[in-house]
Amino acid sequence: MATNDDDTLPLQPPVRLPSETELAAAVRTTPLAAALLRAAEPADGTGTGDEPLPAGDPETGKLLDEAAGARVAGVLREGDDRRVLQTWAEVCRDVVTREEQVFLVLARMFMRRERLAGPPGVLGALGLVRRPGQDGQPAVTGRRGRRAESGPADAEPYVLSPLGSWAARGLISEASGQDIPVMGAFAARDAAALLLGLRSYPEPERLEELTGWLAGKDRGEAAEEVGAALATASPLSRAVGVELLATDFGDEGRRVLDRLMETPRLGAVIAARLGRDERPSPPEEIAWALVDMAATLLEFGGETDEVIASIAMGMDAEEQAATLALFALGDHPWTAQVLRVFIDHHPDERVSAAARKALRRLHGLASVRG
Repeated sequence: MATNDDDTLPLQPPVRLPSETELAAAVRTTPLAAALLRAAEPADGTGTGDEPLPAGDPETGKLLDEAAGARVAGVLREGDDRRVLQTWAEVCRDVVTREEQVFLVLARMFMRRERLAGPPGVLGALGLVRRPGQDGQPAVTGRRGRRAESGPADAEPYVLSPLGSWAARGLISEASGQDIPVMGAFAARDAAALLLGLRSYPEPERLEELTGWLAGKDRGEAAEEVGAALATASPLSRAVGVELLATDFGDEGRRVLDRLMETPRLGAVIAARLGRDERPSPPEEIAWALVDMAATLLEFGGETDEVIASIAMGMDAEEQAATLALFALGDHPWTAQVLRVFIDHHPDERVSAAARKALRRLHGLASVRG
């Protein structure tokens, strides 16, 4: 996440997903999959394979054209689990994004844990929603845009099925450019990928993911690997890594942090985050650390007033302006974005003016540095 624009999607917490085998099995039991397979295979062995879709599934006949339906049916019959999921992801992308309202409903169900009242429509045909207590079974679809004739049962709320969580994660990731993490997916990845993934994890899930990543590793070597990833990590990933080393790696983690305290700029960030006053830092390193800490809020999708407060720390307007003047010296990659927050949102004109001046100086120094 590189901006604090109003339409920027805040980092999303991790999602728990079944295995590929379980997801592929769920695909094959969806109303649409069942309809496609029945249409493609004659029931008595003497038909042509062109039989109409089963009665009772009026929704499924509208979702794919004949050629696409035949292709999907072939994959469902003969493809392995991974190919089935790749194909179903394409189907979901085509069907769900065809109507903006359907995509928005799916996104709200995923991000806000909203429930769907009324007929499930295409989300039911694709197996993406279920009634609570159905143990992951897809909902039976009704005709889109009107109440099915089953009466009050359609008023029962629907929630995302496990297949729905999988599909929503993929579609929202594509639309936002944000890779929403999956629990347990980082066990075989390096420390840099782990820290990037853990940015949005709540505390219990973070410890669970870290435990899986540490399995079979030497704890001291793992701490060194995390420490080595800090210098090039994003601001929020760096904050996560410092916290992990300080709290979850024991003596091994603390020794790594003690050694990194001597590193220019990174050491200033560690000292600031851990309250280590014994490390003296020159002004440009202090500025770098302040920008880094503010940038963690931007990266997470924090509010602009939180970013401003993280820099102000009780200082009056003149002191804030003097602090912002130092930012151009720090050469932090997020400096311009942090300064724009002060330019656009700080209530005191003296501070916003100082931010504009610092940004001009930053651009001037960047051109000199080449």
